[in-house]
Amino acid sequence: MSLDSPVATREKARIFVTGHCDGLPELREALERHAEIELVGWSEGVRESASTLTGGHLQVVLHGTRASSLPADELAAIREHTRAPLILLASGESSALLEEALEAEVSDVLLLPQMTENVVFAIRKASHSGRRAQGVPGRRGRIVTVFSPKGGTGKTVTSTNLASTFAKYEGKRTLLLDLDLQFGDAAIMLGIEPEKTIYDLVVAPGELDSEKLAGYTTRHNCGLDILPAPLRPEDAELVTEAKLARLLEVARESYDVIVVDTSPFFHGPMLATLDRTDELLLVAGLEVPTLKNVRLSLQTLELLAFPSNRIKVVLNRSNSKVGMKPGEVEGALEVKVRFELPSDGKVPLAVNRGTPLVLADDKADYSKAVRQMAKQLLPAEAAKQQKRRLFARSS
Repeated sequence: MSLDSPVATREKARIFVTGHCDGLPELREALERHAEIELVGWSEGVRESASTLTGGHLQVVLHGTRASSLPADELAAIREHTRAPLILLASGESSALLEEALEAEVSDVLLLPQMTENVVFAIRKASHSGRRAQGVPGRRGRIVTVFSPKGGTGKTVTSTNLASTFAKYEGKRTLLLDLDLQFGDAAIMLGIEPEKTIYDLVVAPGELDSEKLAGYTTRHNCGLDILPAPLRPEDAELVTEAKLARLLEVARESYDVIVVDTSPFFHGPMLATLDRTDELLLVAGLEVPTLKNVRLSLQTLELLAFPSNRIKVVLNRSNSKVGMKPGEVEGALEVKVRFELPSDGKVPLAVNRGTPLVLADDKADYSKAVRQMAKQLLPAEAAKQQKRRLFARSS
């Protein structure tokens, strides 16, 4: 066995180099030849490298600067595209730079010239710390799946409003995953035109991890992250059950809540999602055809051995004057309606404007009902409310 064998079998660290400073061209050439480094690319300007930085596949970014103090604007521009660990490279003496970097999101500061092996060691150290930071220890986000066996029941409206509520009003790190893979509308209901979708994520090279996932989500101004459905229906088949299963596990490590909007079918992606679902919201309406399909869905879930205590029936447009009452729904389905969302003329207006009603008008009856539902779906918050009620009774 040769002395070089441990290095030969070690996975290469994928890096990208930006910026400029004295000694950086020579270092870049040395790193490109190093057996432990995969230099994905380099660019002096951040703007020119945006597409590569956003890929989510980088383990470390090296940024060169001639500034004597922390180049905050340059670092902020990099952070718009990637959360990969960042090593700052500078030339000459810069004590102020070192001090400021300690308080910023910088993994290390190296003053050039520097031995190549010292830089490789710093890259390895930053890469390992980045992997540890990707998932919060002990975090296991709850997966709330919203399903209806019939179109037009308000499933996606429910999903987008619920996810926005978790993010905006409950302060939860929330991901909205649109698994209506052929005709998903979650992004348009949020007024978002995303550059990347779940299709781009699953076909991208490299292992899926939290850093890579972050590179493909789109942030709504309420704080909600969304991973939209593919733009073309034919791309849906590439979102396989295996890739979806991995995606959901990675999302659990990164988010407090994952709201999954689904298509009205019990197909592969839906079954893979059910295996990991903590709460299944089954959306029904006051129409006989819808109730017939919901009842069939309940029977199918029973055959699939899905735990009945995880199923919550949501009656949408519950106050509509259509000759049927919520009590009759419970009788037809033989299960209790857990949540009721009222009919509200402001809902379609909000949909057409691309803003969930809970954000456009939090005083609307529909918004209040969604916010109450969100609170009850968070077990920790529900327990706190129960304790408050018990304390109030005893005092």
